[in-house]
Amino acid sequence: MAVSTVLVPVAGPIVTPASAVAAPHQPCPTVESPARPSATPSPPPVNPTDGAVGGEALATPGLAAPADAPKVPAVTATSWLVADLDSGLVLGACGPHEHRTPASVQKLLLAATLMPRLDPTQVVEVKRDDLQDLDPESSLMGVVPGCRYTVEDLWFGLLLESGNDAANVLARLGGGAAGRPGGVQAMNDEARRLHANQTHAATPSGLDGPGQYTSAYDLALITRTAFAREDFRRYMATRVAQIPAQPGRPEFAIKNDNSMMSSYPGMLAGKTGFTDLARQTYVGVAERDGRRLVVTLLGAETAPLGSLGEATALLNWGFGLSPDKSVGHLVTPGEEKKDDQVVVAAGGRVGGSGGSPSLPVPVALTLGAAALLIVTLGVVVGLRWRARHR
Repeated sequence: MAVSTVLVPVAGPIVTPASAVAAPHQPCPTVESPARPSATPSPPPVNPTDGAVGGEALATPGLAAPADAPKVPAVTATSWLVADLDSGLVLGACGPHEHRTPASVQKLLLAATLMPRLDPTQVVEVKRDDLQDLDPESSLMGVVPGCRYTVEDLWFGLLLESGNDAANVLARLGGGAAGRPGGVQAMNDEARRLHANQTHAATPSGLDGPGQYTSAYDLALITRTAFAREDFRRYMATRVAQIPAQPGRPEFAIKNDNSMMSSYPGMLAGKTGFTDLARQTYVGVAERDGRRLVVTLLGAETAPLGSLGEATALLNWGFGLSPDKSVGHLVTPGEEKKDDQVVVAAGGRVGGSGGSPSLPVPVALTLGAAALLIVTLGVVVGLRWRARHR
């Protein structure tokens, strides 16, 4: 079965350093692109309060950045976010909770949802229905109806070559008796569990569908969850995967389409996306001096830099910030809100090795208080009993 790792909490709640106060909201630095089509309306928010998830400074359609941060790069992306993958601190963002169309970065939600549920050694036969609604000119792994593939083969096809055909097969398998729609429903259930409240999947691949959207903030939550898994990190770091031959199907190779793996020092993983509606989308994770950052961007154009050039600029900006600078944080599934104050179990190094899982801070505090109450009651009862039986 697939192996998962556990986020290990640190010894206290996340607090925003006093030195990391966000600058007043201002427009995002942008670069005009002649290629940009007419703007399409964003779906209405599910809940107006969702915009404050992760901190009040993130509840803006404009720029959220530390007050004394270096100049933010101007990009064509209509929304983006840079965060520390391990601490969960958000370093800066542009319209982080604005609804946008995901394109193929939606596949990260499919992976986060189904990788814990599917045995990578399981063999599945491809059906014609898996391919019926796919444009042959779209991004495909190249599966053949009637041929059999392991789940691991399909993960390579999904994550390295952005195979829409692999996405359909995996969603159908993960959906059980409900088939592909069941897999898509599982993706939406996982989004709710992660507090990715601006995300709704209509297709497993990210191909445009009615009511399908996400946000730069949600993509960071999803990526952080997926990156906690050793198998996900291994798939994303693979340069070339060989898919063995079977009767009726020759051996073939799948190559990683993330060119930043070779062009950006410290690049650990990346996922591109594009549709006419979504424009260019991108999610990437890079490491420098032991610090790992995630960048997410939506609605970018091919000129002048393209999504990869814009991701490079934003990562460089993030690495140039002090680690204690932030404008918010990435929430966790166990986060609770009490008395208008957020208490969260902060993740240790995501996907790190060693150590035993410990209780989230809110749970530990609750259990500690309960234990103290029990001891106190025991002492009081004991004193009363002794007073009566002297």
